[in-house]
Amino acid sequence: MLSAACRAVARAAARSARTARGAARIRSPRAPAAAAAAAAAMSRAARAASSAARAVPASVLGTMEMGRRMDGSASTAAVHAFLERGHRELDTAFMYCDGQSESIVGSMGLGLGDGGSRARIATKANPWDGKSLSAESVRSQLETSLQRLQCSRVDLFYLHAPDHNTPVEETLRACNELYQEGKFVELGLSNFAAWEVAEICTLCKNHGWVLPTVYQGMYNALTRQVETELFPCLHHFGLRFYAYNPLAGGLLTGKYRYEDKDTKQPEGRFFGNSWSETYRNRFWKEHHFQAIALVEKALAAAYSNEPPSMTSAALRWMYHHSQLQGGRGDAVILGMSNLEQLQQNLVASEEGPLEPGVVKAFEQAWHLVAHECPNYFR
Repeated sequence: MLSAACRAVARAAARSARTARGAARIRSPRAPAAAAAAAAAMSRAARAASSAARAVPASVLGTMEMGRRMDGSASTAAVHAFLERGHRELDTAFMYCDGQSESIVGSMGLGLGDGGSRARIATKANPWDGKSLSAESVRSQLETSLQRLQCSRVDLFYLHAPDHNTPVEETLRACNELYQEGKFVELGLSNFAAWEVAEICTLCKNHGWVLPTVYQGMYNALTRQVETELFPCLHHFGLRFYAYNPLAGGLLTGKYRYEDKDTKQPEGRFFGNSWSETYRNRFWKEHHFQAIALVEKALAAAYSNEPPSMTSAALRWMYHHSQLQGGRGDAVILGMSNLEQLQQNLVASEEGPLEPGVVKAFEQAWHLVAHECPNYFR
């Protein structure tokens, strides 16, 4: 069964590669100079219209900082600002801020879990800190999350990461029982390898269990490992993709310098909390800072008067130039540590495509750091 699942991933990846090669052949370097000049002269308005025809990814609100750097009132203001822009999906987890994130979201009176609610809620069960994805632990975590969120069901329930010490069949059987009891609407996976996704989908199909429909993974302009084998796998099995860390933990804001690691810094994603070392190991590499400088130079050249911020450029790359497909239901998870930051991110998410020179710089930046790209799976 596992080998069949692996073959399915391989076939999907091969099809993706053939499509890319075919597209490359069509884009002949011998195109007439006049056509090249016309393409170069395409106005911003025309590019924006082209992007509009291609459905952009949705936006999901990440709540990881609620209960840590954002108190209840700040969190409520952020959620309402997000909903007022027409977005609906909120993302939390059993582990975020020792459950405070879920409790804060649950106290907002959003009517979560009700089909008529203006907000959809996702949470996750994890195998860390003495927990597991055993049947008992999965049930305990979800039921505790429901109590904190003050709802009878969640719209999306993720397995936060693989549990290599529990048979996956036990976990999936437990998820199916919870689904049959009406405690969640959709099943999601996060941080699983492509072959594990294939195995899980195959097992669920064979047993008639609830199938996963969403995968949440790490993806940004400098972290693109998922494009190679995971995306073809997800497309093959029909899962949509939700991207976390679209700003590489804040590195793609451009506000940091490589030397900052040697001096005392204010608390943030990279300094002063329990996750800091994880994020520094993931993104704080000299080549990443060189890549950011390369993009900043391209921004200054392409937008001589008022170039977009690095934050805006990185998010616009996600929405308009990445491999995310709004038509498939893909989405970008927007995090924040305060309301102003969220509002800036929301504005950036609504802006149009980047100038070709900046898109090219992002591609060069990726090739500069690809050899140090962190694994998308755990």
